[in-house]
Amino acid sequence: MKLDKNIGIDKPKVAFICVHNSCRSQIAEALGKHLASDVFESFSAGTDTKDRINPDAVRIMKQLYGIDMEETQYPKQLEDIPPVEIVITMGCNVECPYLPCKQREDWGLEDPTGKTDDDFIGVIKEIEAKIKYLKTKLNNP
Repeated sequence: MKLDKNIGIDKPKVAFICVHNSCRSQIAEALGKHLASDVFESFSAGTDTKDRINPDAVRIMKQLYGIDMEETQYPKQLEDIPPVEIVITMGCNVECPYLPCKQREDWGLEDPTGKTDDDFIGVIKEIEAKIKYLKTKLNNP
């Protein structure tokens, strides 16, 4: 069944989860809102959050998409987001946080923190492709 907000079907809520909720999960939340808000709602959270979003991620997302993540996003704990249907972990290489859901997957993304702009751009483009695929999958089950 195709999701259609005009006939009263709620859009699924997707949580992008990573321990620190400062880089990959924030990028995924921003790109989810930017590219797929007509199909699903995007949230991000973690268990050991940083005090701010990664400045390199903020800078590069502004350059690539004109998105200022610091305007509308901040690092959040798992309990700060609503119940979700889908949980996507970023590939924490540690014990990824657990959140109840109907569907769970891991994207296995490398953490670009402390690396070059090219590394960041590569991860961002990988997240963009995965967001677009998720949108297609949810829109055409």
